[in-house]
Amino acid sequence: MASDGRVFVRFGRLVAKNCPDKSCSSELLRAAEQTHTISSQLGIVARVKAVTAESRSASELLVSNAQNLLQAILHVLRAAEAACIKGLHQPPPDSEEGEVAAFCIQWRKNLSRHRAEECLNSERDELGLRKTQARAEPTLTAMVQEQPPLTKNNPKSLKPVQGHALTSSHP
Repeated sequence: MASDGRVFVRFGRLVAKNCPDKSCSSELLRAAEQTHTISSQLGIVARVKAVTAESRSASELLVSNAQNLLQAILHVLRAAEAACIKGLHQPPPDSEEGEVAAFCIQWRKNLSRHRAEECLNSERDELGLRKTQARAEPTLTAMVQEQPPLTKNNPKSLKPVQGHALTSSHP
């Protein structure tokens, strides 16, 4: 789990590098740094626990660090969503940055499509306002969960859907 945290750190840094909005980029870098710290702590606690006798406090510490890592990863993904909404620079096509950008662009297109469908097909209340209890919007978190397991230090496993080409940073 600690090594998967490092994959999300790399993902966050790559998105931040290609985000032209400085505030989104700096927030994403802060989230990535926090995730890196917690991931490192989890790795240390796991190694110590592996060589020490079974203790309840060590197990509780391990679980607590794992929960903190999960929260930090979710923060990275939410910050990456904000950066993607603002738009990303066009990275080199056959690079790790290009694959991460394609993944983010795919999510942004899904979000735009979802929002357009909701506007066209949504029910309205008596005041003419759109009801919001419809389907949840697509998130980067959901897209990541649909992916095959990540491998250590390889965010390239975040692949866009087959047939998606990286052609523009705008939907």
